[in-house]
Amino acid sequence: MKIVRTTSDSPDFQLLAAELERHLRARDGDLQEYYAQLNRIGPIAQVLVAYKEDRPIGCGAIREYKEGKAEIKRMYVRPADRGEGIATRLLEHLEQWAREGGYTACVLETGLNQPEAIALYQKNGYRNIPLFGRYIGSPNSICFQKEL
Repeated sequence: MKIVRTTSDSPDFQLLAAELERHLRARDGDLQEYYAQLNRIGPIAQVLVAYKEDRPIGCGAIREYKEGKAEIKRMYVRPADRGEGIATRLLEHLEQWAREGGYTACVLETGLNQPEAIALYQKNGYRNIPLFGRYIGSPNSICFQKEL
């Protein structure tokens, strides 16, 4: 497996992000309409795409949340490729990229209907925090932070 730094202009990232949206819509139903609005963040300059034999299998991104904190966005691994530690490796690479940018913490939001994501973040040292930013008042959100 290789992990490539790119931007949200990457066709492979766009493909994976569209799959993520379909996956979330299947899980969250009508709630996903609400969350899709929250996840529209425009172009992203710091995106990772994971490849297995030149086939895109996962992605993740970071963007500045506020001074000193990077927000992790668009974490996704294709279902057929799960269980191989790909999400953890993507997360580690995103954290490293955040450190390189001078960030001292990473924050993120995921849905209560995403137990695999919640377990991933907890396993990797993220702790639950109050809802932040645009997620305040969000009925199905859970937020996490990790000091880098």
